[in-house]
Amino acid sequence: MTLFGSTKSKERTSRTDDPRRTDDNVFAIVETDERTAPAGNGVITVEPNGDGASQDPVDSTTHGRGTSTPTVAAARDRVVQSLLRSGTVSKAVVRDAELHWQRQGQTQTLWRFLAAQKTVSAEAVYAEAARIYAFRRIELDDEKVVDAEFSRRVVDALTKDQQERLLTLRLLPMKAEIDSNRGSIRYVFATRDPMRPETLRLIHEMQLDHYEICYAPEAEILPILESLFPKQNEFLRRIEEDGTDAFDLGTTIEQGESKLVDEEKLDAEINRSGLINLFEAALVEAVRQNVSDIHIFPNPQRNTEIHFRIDGQLQLWHLHDKVHPEAVLAVVKDRCGNVDRFDREIAQDGFIQRKIDGALIRFRVSVLPIATANREVKAESIVIRVLDDRKIFTDLSAIGLLPEARKRFKKAISQPHGMVIMTGPTGSGKSTTLVAALREVLNPTVNALTIEDPVEYIISGVRQIKLGNRLNMEQALRSILRHDPDIVMVGEMRDRITAELAIKLANTGHLTFSTLHTNDAPSAVARLYKMGIEPFLIAYAINLIVAQRLLRTLCPECKALESDPDVVLMRELGFSEREIEETTLYIPQYDDACPNCKGVGYKGRQAISEAMYFSRTLRNMIVDADEKIDEDALRTTAIKEG
Repeated sequence: MTLFGSTKSKERTSRTDDPRRTDDNVFAIVETDERTAPAGNGVITVEPNGDGASQDPVDSTTHGRGTSTPTVAAARDRVVQSLLRSGTVSKAVVRDAELHWQRQGQTQTLWRFLAAQKTVSAEAVYAEAARIYAFRRIELDDEKVVDAEFSRRVVDALTKDQQERLLTLRLLPMKAEIDSNRGSIRYVFATRDPMRPETLRLIHEMQLDHYEICYAPEAEILPILESLFPKQNEFLRRIEEDGTDAFDLGTTIEQGESKLVDEEKLDAEINRSGLINLFEAALVEAVRQNVSDIHIFPNPQRNTEIHFRIDGQLQLWHLHDKVHPEAVLAVVKDRCGNVDRFDREIAQDGFIQRKIDGALIRFRVSVLPIATANREVKAESIVIRVLDDRKIFTDLSAIGLLPEARKRFKKAISQPHGMVIMTGPTGSGKSTTLVAALREVLNPTVNALTIEDPVEYIISGVRQIKLGNRLNMEQALRSILRHDPDIVMVGEMRDRITAELAIKLANTGHLTFSTLHTNDAPSAVARLYKMGIEPFLIAYAINLIVAQRLLRTLCPECKALESDPDVVLMRELGFSEREIEETTLYIPQYDDACPNCKGVGYKGRQAISEAMYFSRTLRNMIVDADEKIDEDALRTTAIKEG
């Protein structure tokens, strides 16, 4: 069943996006000004908090392995702790409720069990839970708040079974409103307990694009539900008298894991394990260790591995075996923008922003569903790209090009028109070099535009165009000609149309930068020819092709002298006998005690490049090509010309 619109993307806003919310269980993210996550100013440090239990009003001693007193669960329950601190409930009431809760098998969270006790105000408990989990409070006393027509449309579209579940859950469809931030329709629901898995399951069945679940007291919800269901008033009264709880409607987590993960159980795991602060600590460490990507995924043992990609190599940073992988992934998705935590079957892209060590750092998040040994378990892999604008090179000298290559590069980008192409595999620094080249030629007299998918680094003085579902590369390239550009940077020439338009830009008086995935510079010419670009267009549009790789550099602190260099290999690489005698070679030491590389043996990376400048001879060779481009001949000629 589909209600109101398409089902292409499902988005949920049931909590306010609060990047400063933390949990003090395992780690504490501490800033110089206040005890919060890294959203404010100041230097961030990570401090261990003992055994993971915070200092709460309730004693949290344990007796024996795996057995707890009636106060341990209370000490881990954020809602119960808040109720104790505010004086809403007493310690005696909590201890008594926890004893009964344990005897009955702990089938639900302690705070919800507490709400069912006659000695406690249930509405006070639900209100506090909604406040802690940041659900919006809706006042239903105002008649304008609820759109009766919308509510009836929702009710009429439901099956009889769904209507009874909606009544049992006390779930009120309120209205459809315009979300000013997204420019789309948001469907608003109210319930006394927004976190129940059954509530989420029912709304998922409605297949709404974008919705919000809010909190309202049951006393305000029931009269409106009775007016919507006049024939079901007896059913509503029976629910109220029997005290039927939504947990009676669903399956256990083990029975329903393949269909819908119990979000309430995940929240409990998140709260007691300090995963929020662990994730924030990972972001901080990634920035400080110069990490390019963070990989988070479940391993075959159902533990969660967090890997850092440092200098092109993946290294295990943390193995978390205390909670389900779904809890770890839920934390990451919860703290991302534009990611639906509850959809585990589609690819999603999101973003995170944090202020770390005084700098605004952006993170690009990619979420993909992956297979596991248990086909019923819906697992996911998350990769986070660290985008630190401080890493952008401001000039070509920082790239590491040899003097002759740098001279030719500067000559090519100083031309008023023509194309400069960077080639190399993914992760070889092509975009970084082009950004440095762009900065080299920027000045107030030129209009520089970039077309990127996605925009990774913000470049001051450049108008950066972001591609998306409604704007593709071809559309952007066709439109950019009417935007009076002087310099254009195109992300990648992936097909014939993109290549033709980029070549056209270069041939019509614009300096154009772009990239190709080829192994070396001559191969880029052959690749364009195979795409269908005419040889004369290739010959006269391109100024320079640069092929680039990144090599790890030895750690300067622990590198060791090579006592027995491979002379034969050095000769094959072109070393003369004199150079062999005068050259000092070093090897990695792999010293675990080295504070700089921590036993890796390498620290940092260096770009190595080959630059093929298009001379008159090379242009004539390309124009004269018949059925194919002779890459070997181009390479030989380019080497002869230096």
